[in-house]
Amino acid sequence: MNKNIIAMWSGPRNLSTAMMRSFENRKDTGVLDEPFYAHYLSITGLNHPGRNQILDFQSTNWDKVVEKCKSTSFHEKTICYQKHMAQHNLQGFDISWIKDVQNCILIRDPKHVIASYEKKIPVQNERHLGYIQQAEIIEFLEKQKGMTPPIIDADDILKNPELMIKKLCKVLDIVFYPSMLCWPKGARDSDGVWGPYWYEGVYNSTGFKPYAEKEVNLNDNLTDIYESCKKYYDSFYKRRTKL
Repeated sequence: MNKNIIAMWSGPRNLSTAMMRSFENRKDTGVLDEPFYAHYLSITGLNHPGRNQILDFQSTNWDKVVEKCKSTSFHEKTICYQKHMAQHNLQGFDISWIKDVQNCILIRDPKHVIASYEKKIPVQNERHLGYIQQAEIIEFLEKQKGMTPPIIDADDILKNPELMIKKLCKVLDIVFYPSMLCWPKGARDSDGVWGPYWYEGVYNSTGFKPYAEKEVNLNDNLTDIYESCKKYYDSFYKRRTKL
């Protein structure tokens, strides 16, 4: 296994870009932003913001993207941190490559994910939110490697960023650096071309925002999707790395 490649499997609207910023602020780490996004759009036909730019920006060939994910040479850094959207793992495509890298699962209460995602794109079904695919990743790794990948909750990170990032670094067997807790404002060359449509909050941030309780009320038409995702989330939450 290549311990220098870290694949973080998240869903949308889930602190994933802030985590990418955290790791990119390490001197020894390069990052890869959602490398399967163009493939996902090309197969599903979904009309996400910036769709044509994304299809021009990235390869839509699954095997070519996998080869890129298995290599760190394009970063010229010791560690390659990869931000992945779990829902980009479409049914029928081989994910066996992940057994050769370090994997982590980033979770968030689906009520907050759905509410945030709905502001950008209508939520049509639960497979668009990544919980099912995260479960598939966990099951695959448990069968292949006999171990559950570290699972971290976005709210736990916001409640105590230093403690949770330290715990994650320990599990990954890498050194924690205080620089992982703050970063300069603005876009990065490493950001995907979809950044202007999705990353406004991170562009304006200099670190993890303080945790705040939020009241969320979903429309009735989203209840079934929420309940489906919540079953997966509750299972993940019980096995997460705790504060």
